[in-house]
Amino acid sequence: MNSKITLLLAAALSTLGNGCVGTGPNTQQGAVGGAAVGAVAGGIIGNNSRSHDTVGGALIGALAGAIAGGTIGNSLDHQRGTIYRSEAEATTDVVVDEPPPPPAPPTEVVTVQPGPAAIWVGGYWVYTGYRYEWVRGHWEVPPPHCRSFVTPHWGRRRGNYVYIQGYWR
Repeated sequence: MNSKITLLLAAALSTLGNGCVGTGPNTQQGAVGGAAVGAVAGGIIGNNSRSHDTVGGALIGALAGAIAGGTIGNSLDHQRGTIYRSEAEATTDVVVDEPPPPPAPPTEVVTVQPGPAAIWVGGYWVYTGYRYEWVRGHWEVPPPHCRSFVTPHWGRRRGNYVYIQGYWR
């Protein structure tokens, strides 16, 4: 019975890990960290239950933790623009006849560069499909082989405008 649960746990973690490939560093770290914390918490809860099902509790906790951690990490990746590496990858399904104008940007202060590889990404407006949200300027180390950040913008496609997320190139 334990070998089946162990095999199921390994398959679930492998699937979660493969599902994070290419989604961004925060998504991957969130899923792995959430799975680890969830497995420990679930194992403790499972062991303290009447059935003393430590492995089952760990499996459920790992799955729930990976989903929660990956979701939070993915949100950070979207806010920071760390997921996309080309305009084709960054193009969304938001299609409009005329793009809504963003509000005026707030005043921004550039902080001290944290390291020689970090690049300043100026603040920009992100369109959520319903409204604009401001992403403050920040220092970020670009992904390998990337040198500049392209801020989110609207692009014309087949007579309509589509929203394109920020991406690295």
